[in-house]
Order: sequence, then structure tokens, then C-alpha cells
Amino acid sequence: MTTPPAQPVVQPVLSARRRWTVLAVCCLSMFLVGLDTTIVNVGLPAIGRGLDVGTRGLEWIVDAYTLVLAGLLISSGALADRFGRRRVFQSGLAVFGAASLVCALAPSAGVLVAARAAQGVGASMLSPVALAIVVNVMPDPKERAQAIGIWASVFGLSMAAGPVTGGALLAGLDWRALFWINAPVIAAALLLSAVFVPESRGQRTRRLDLPGQLLLTVALAAAVGILIEGPRIGWTSPAALAGYAGAAAATAAFVWAESRHREPLMDLRLFRRPVFSGAVLGAVAVFVALNMTLLLNTLYLQHTRGWSPLAAGVATLPLALGATVCAPWSGRMVGRTGPRLPLLLAGGFITAGAACLVRLTPHTNVLLLLAAYMLIGIGVGFANAPITNTAVNGLPPERASVAGAITSTARQIGAALGIAVAGGLVTGAGPARLALASRPGWILVAACGLLLLAVAQVSRPKQAAASRA
Repeated sequence: MTTPPAQPVVQPVLSARRRWTVLAVCCLSMFLVGLDTTIVNVGLPAIGRGLDVGTRGLEWIVDAYTLVLAGLLISSGALADRFGRRRVFQSGLAVFGAASLVCALAPSAGVLVAARAAQGVGASMLSPVALAIVVNVMPDPKERAQAIGIWASVFGLSMAAGPVTGGALLAGLDWRALFWINAPVIAAALLLSAVFVPESRGQRTRRLDLPGQLLLTVALAAAVGILIEGPRIGWTSPAALAGYAGAAAATAAFVWAESRHREPLMDLRLFRRPVFSGAVLGAVAVFVALNMTLLLNTLYLQHTRGWSPLAAGVATLPLALGATVCAPWSGRMVGRTGPRLPLLLAGGFITAGAACLVRLTPHTNVLLLLAAYMLIGIGVGFANAPITNTAVNGLPPERASVAGAITSTARQIGAALGIAVAGGLVTGAGPARLALASRPGWILVAACGLLLLAVAQVSRPKQAAASRA
């Protein structure tokens, strides 16, 4: 059935107070998406005990959410451009809320994994759509850069605050509270979006690319599935070899199909622009580093050092502080001088923080751990605004949903890969050997920081970026 082309909604010029109120509502939803990406991490040991699940099953509980979220983000952005951003945004909130209730009531690991996947469906309607709403109501490039800095700050804060919030909930309640907490946030976001967020659509709507959507989902699931299941089935087993072939074939088919589709899910021509492709690669690197840090920290502190979930969550406060303080600062820097300097700072701080932990032992000084987490958090804080702003300014404003969806997809792919790799490194390692097993993970986090330094070299200066907006 063919959907008739949507008529563009005439967007009135909003007052400054209304524009920043819209930003606040979108930030509330972004806080929810980010929080649910990481709040589960600190509760993984408790979930494992409650549902009798090992490390491999726990990885699927985390990655079921991020995989579905990554796979559907772009289609959700296209749906929002066609049917209305506020409408899709509110639908996403409703789906996310219903799935959260199922998570909280899940009687088994299988039901929890399925419900987490459903959460990913709802979350996919929030992330790129919220960014497109913000860009739509912020026509001034400088104000937009500042708004994106705040948006990135809230998202970074939510990712880092997840373990702290989860630890606090687990101190007095069981793991199901990690999902019950979503209910009041969903209710508030639904009410505020109905009152303050204006409806908007893209100037040009696109058809859904179902073959591209299917191939992207298969490619991501195959790649992450091999990383999670590899330690169990063996990296050179027939099943693993079939998985490698399946992931490669799905990726090749995706590239072939997208290059021939009139309205592709992902316009691969965008990646011919070094600035845009660098921003996407940087988004993957940042979230690989962040999610490896959070998972390795949770397992190390709770299993090796015997800390409680609350103590392990509180240990990430320096990371949250660094991300929260530096993200809006980064947004202002992007507005004044362009993305290169904050990207250089991001890469340098992440590399330095990871370098502190490449010799991790069961008795590493706690002050060194906290310092390392703060350095990584500072790096994450500096990274998000220049990456997002560079991607958005690399396309016309009416394609903001596409830019936001691609960079958000890259972030979630990075999150899924980071969880899968970190879990694979420590699967089967007992408490005494977990620190040693995690060392390659910290080397990889440092490599992600170095990659950001390389991305900074191809980033566009402020004047050139503005001319493309």
C-alpha cells in the first residue's frame, strides 16, 4: 500500500523560552534512552543470580536493546519526516513504556531479552527524532550548536549516570526496579511533549527501504552475535565460520542494494565526504570506549573486588561528572571555533584514561581507578557535540533526521560492539583472573581515543561547516 506524500507542516517561529523548553523535553527523552542503555550494566550480576543467567546471556540482555535500537534508527527518522516528528516521538515513548513494564515483570531470561528488544523499538523512535525536533526549532547555527552541546551533555550524563542510579535502586530493591523507574519519566515526557513540542515534518519524505532495513539488521545481528557466542562455540568452529560468512554476505548485499535503491535507507554517497564519515567513525569509537569501560568496571569491581552494586555505581561518578561538565563546554567550543579542538581533547583524555588501566590488577589503587574513569568521562563529554554537530551540518537542515539517525546508529553499533567485545574478553575468567583478562579491553579503549585524534585531523573548521548548513 502506498502512503500519500505528507504535506509539510508550516513551522512558526518560536520564542526563545519555547525553543529551550522544547529542548528540555527532548533532553528528558534522551536521558531515558541513555539511562536504559547503561542502568542495566550495574545490575547484571543481580539479574544473573535472579534468572540463573551466565555472562553470555547477560550480554544478550544488554545487546538485544542496542542492536534493535541501532537497526531501526534510520527507518524511524524517515517515518518521523513522513508522518510527523511529534507523533512518532510520542509513539516511541508509549512503546518504550509498555516494554519496560514487561521487562520489570519478566519471569525468565528469554522474556527479558525479548522485552529489551521491544524497548529498542521504542527507543529508536526517540533518539534521531528528538535531535531533528531540536534542529527544527533552532534555526540559528550558533544557537543550534549550543543546543546540540546541551543535548549531547544530557545524553552523556544519562549514559554515565545509569550505573549510579542502578546501584542506588539495587541497594534497597531488586533488579526489577531498574525498569519500574521508567514509568514516571515516560508519563512526564508524554505530557510535556503534548503541551510544548510543535509538530514538524521533513520537506521531502522518503519511502521505507525494507530490503535495506532487513539487510542492515541481519548484518549487525550476525556480527555482534559472533562476538558474543564466539567464546562458547569456538572462533574457528563451523558455526563461527558460517557466522563470519553470513555477516560479510549481509554487509556486501546491503552496500549493493543501497547503491542501487532510489531512496536508500542509508545514502552511502554521504560517506564519500571525509568529514561526515569521520564523524560516524568517531561516534562508533566513543561508544565502544564508553560501553567497554562501564561493563568492565561493573564486572571488575563487583566480582574481583567484591564491591556492592551501589559502590560500583558510585565509582562511576567521576566519569559522569567529567561527561556532564565538558559536554556543554564542548558545545560552546564548537560554536566558537569548530569541532577540531574538542575532538583533540576527547581523543587525548580517553587515551590517557585507558592508559591508566592497561596494567590493571586485583589490587590497583582506587584513586587511580577513579582518575581513569574521570579522564574517560571528560573525553566522552568533549566528543559528542563536535561529532553530532559535524554530521548535522554536513547535510541540509531538512535532512536533519537522516544525519541524526546515522550518527545515533553509529553510537549504538559502538555500544553493541563494546559490550560484546568486553564480555567476550572476560567470559570464563574467574574473579582472580578478570583483571588480567580485561587488559586487552583497556588497550582497545585507548585505541578508540587515538582514532578520535585522527578524526580531528579531517574535521571541518567552523566557517566551512557553517557554509554547508
